[in-house]
Amino acid sequence: MADFFTHFSCVLDVGTVENAAKALDLYNAFMDELAAEDPPSDGFVLSIVPEYGGTKLWMHDETTGDPQQVVEFVLRCARTFRLRGRWGFQWANSCSRPRIGAFSGGAHLLDLGRRKTISWMTTDRWLAITLDGGDPDTGGQGDDLA
Repeated sequence: MADFFTHFSCVLDVGTVENAAKALDLYNAFMDELAAEDPPSDGFVLSIVPEYGGTKLWMHDETTGDPQQVVEFVLRCARTFRLRGRWGFQWANSCSRPRIGAFSGGAHLLDLGRRKTISWMTTDRWLAITLDGGDPDTGGQGDDLA
C-alpha cells in the first residue's frame, strides 16, 4: 500500500512581532475550525522561528499538509493585519511507492492587498493540457503543429 504526501515550507511576514503573536491566536482558531470538518483537513504547522525573524510565520507540513488551508490562513492574516503586496508558495505531491500520476506539485500566488488569488497552477494539469496540444497558460487549445 502506498502513502501519499503533500509537502511545503514557506514564510509570511506579518510586519510586527505583535502581529506574529496575534497570528498564533488566529492559527489556533483556524485549526479548531478545521478539526470540526468531516473528514478533518491535513492542515499545516505554524511557528515563529527566530532564524526567520520575529515577524515571520513559518508554515509547513508535518507529514503531509493542505495547501488550500495555507491560502485561506494567509488571506485571513492579510485581512487582519492589512498586508499588501504579492505572496506565494509552492508545494510538492509525492508518494511512498512508485505510482503513475502520484507525483506532481503546484504553486499559488496571492495579492494580499486585494485578498485574492492572482494565479495558481498544478503540474499535473499543466502537463495534461500541454500533452493534449493546448496552451498551458490559458487552458485553451493551441495550434495544430502536425
